Amino acid sequence: MKRKPKFILPTKYILLILTGVCIAALLLSFTLGINGGPLNTVAGYVFVPMQKGINTVGSWITDKSDHLKKLSDVMKENEELKQQVDSLTTELNTIKLEQYELENLRELLNLDQKYPSYDKVAANVIGKDGGNWFTNFTIDKGADDGIEENMNVIAGSGLVGIVTDVGPNYAKVSTIINDTMKVSGMVTSTSDNLIVNGSLQNMNENMVIEFSNLNDKDDKVTIGDPVVTSYVSDQYQQGILIGYISTLEMDANNLTKSGTITPAVDFEHIEEVLVILNKKQTAED
Repeated sequence: MKRKPKFILPTKYILLILTGVCIAALLLSFTLGINGGPLNTVAGYVFVPMQKGINTVGSWITDKSDHLKKLSDVMKENEELKQQVDSLTTELNTIKLEQYELENLRELLNLDQKYPSYDKVAANVIGKDGGNWFTNFTIDKGADDGIEENMNVIAGSGLVGIVTDVGPNYAKVSTIINDTMKVSGMVTSTSDNLIVNGSLQNMNENMVIEFSNLNDKDDKVTIGDPVVTSYVSDQYQQGILIGYISTLEMDANNLTKSGTITPAVDFEHIEEVLVILNKKQTAED
């Protein structure tokens, strides 16, 4: 014969019943004016721990609320600091860009003052051939600005090249490092003439260009001597700095010398140039 399962009242219901009994006892005690006795004792055992528990939970909730508020304030302050950092970074980058542009303008001004006898127009580089070097490039000034073919172009500390093609608002420039370029030069210390030859191979290997046909019979030319455009040139104005002699050796004919020149211009980085509007006057002109 099967036993009937025992009925077990759930704990939560027992707790509710006991709570109800205690509340009823307290109400009865207050209503009848009963002080002390077992009712108060029961209340002390039941409600005091409950009150402590409620107080503990309340304190915990308050602490958590304060903590969350502080965390929210910290996150808000952190976001404000990030915005300030972004703003300062943008401002710093703007200052650096303005300083860079100012230095470029100052360099052009110094170059302009270096050759005061020539009229010039400033231009920005807007395109170039492939490769590391500025062998051929395009500027944003053209015929509308008075630029013509065969006008000399300078930048940095000296000669860049010559204008080879002109449009209304652009011009193309070939530089002296180009393999096809030749420039009549002169050593300033001795006034001896020579021929400067473009050489991309030497630029790639040693960042120099070549020279030849130097007649230095008195052996006065030395390493480091400046070389400028010669008065005998039919395309380039006289006295524009080309570079400095870096190597020098006697040719096989024992009459002339050849070697290399370190250019005065950084042909890896050309952004702004000056175009000399005065063309070289020749006997044919």
